[in-house]
Amino acid sequence: MQTKTNFRVRVMNYAHHIFETQNYTWSAALKKAWTLYRLVKAMRKGVVKFYYEKVDGSARVAYGTLCNLPAGVTFRKKSGKTPSFSTMCYWDTKKQAFRSFRVENFIAVAV
Repeated sequence: MQTKTNFRVRVMNYAHHIFETQNYTWSAALKKAWTLYRLVKAMRKGVVKFYYEKVDGSARVAYGTLCNLPAGVTFRKKSGKTPSFSTMCYWDTKKQAFRSFRVENFIAVAV
């Protein structure tokens, strides 16, 4: 039987991953994890502009959403896989495709 993950558990899992992979304090990892949670919450309501660092070191401006996806595009809700807390997936409205980034490379949400 699979149960839903509490949002606080998700935040702690993101914070733990950031704390383990980066040279952050626990406080800084928690701040970044809560910012990621707020990003996902905002993306569920509409399109959000945010920034993250690409693999080559340059900053990427992304316009992403998690609501009103085009027909035929679905998440694998019943795949049985455990969620990954190392990456974040979103629908890129400019490229019209799913994109993902490493959570430790997240920079900020545009205001």
